[in-house]
Amino acid sequence: MTAVTNPPDWRHDTVLPLPAEVVANAWAVDAACSGNPGPMEYQAIDLATGAQVFHFGPMHGTNNIGEFLAIVHALALMEQRGIRDRVIYSDSYNAILWVRKKQCKTKLERNAQTEGLYRIIQRAENWLRTHTVTVPIMQWETRKWGDIPADFGRK
Repeated sequence: MTAVTNPPDWRHDTVLPLPAEVVANAWAVDAACSGNPGPMEYQAIDLATGAQVFHFGPMHGTNNIGEFLAIVHALALMEQRGIRDRVIYSDSYNAILWVRKKQCKTKLERNAQTEGLYRIIQRAENWLRTHTVTVPIMQWETRKWGDIPADFGRK
């Protein structure tokens, strides 16, 4: 993946305190899950405005599934809206890897309670297989920058 530079004009309207290395013209995604598995939800926050772009859940699942679905949801929404000049940040190494491999490698048991979520996962995997991802997906460096702005704050 190529590095994305941060043109100065991208930062002037930023309302969130962001580290200098972070591209402000971006969406940050994150998931939260109470238990593993348990009620899972995910969201995206626009780093330039601090506004919530989308929220999904809760639905019975796992945090890793939520992180994966959040990235795919952001990619699909950006494509739908014709957004090509933004970056997606995720703090989940696994989810970024799953998106690159176009497969959610969850070990969550498939049963009546999780069937709806599995249908959403299949839709996401199909979307990844049938679309070309051009938006950079970047690792949020939590140790260096603190919690990702889309964090639910429930640690």
